[in-house]
Amino acid sequence: MTACGIFSSAVSYLFGSWTASMTTLCIFMALDFITGIVTAAVFKTSPKSEGGTLCSHAAFEGLVKKCMILVFVLVGARLDLIFELQMIRDGICSAFIVSELISITENAGLMGLPLPNSVKRALELLQKKEDTK
Repeated sequence: MTACGIFSSAVSYLFGSWTASMTTLCIFMALDFITGIVTAAVFKTSPKSEGGTLCSHAAFEGLVKKCMILVFVLVGARLDLIFELQMIRDGICSAFIVSELISITENAGLMGLPLPNSVKRALELLQKKEDTK
């Protein structure tokens, strides 16, 4: 119990008050990770490994990326404190929520879930923009 108290105090100190956008981001990050694992382990259609199967390196890479998202949220929270704002952290959370939602939708498509044509076109357009970078 003491360790949990110390950990939650440290998180609260670093990130400031916990907001709905932070909760939503954490939920979406977990859903993206889980749907990515399911895509690879069950459907074997993951574009992140040869053969589309589960790969521990790809999973670890995904977790590292999720940690970097939290680093950006932390930076936003600290900037909010410096500039006496309440919008930088939530703006960063919102941007990453959209990114996670896109990834969850892509994973659903890889699982064979029928996606509306408008969603498919939007994902293809986003993919093309990403490929040109």
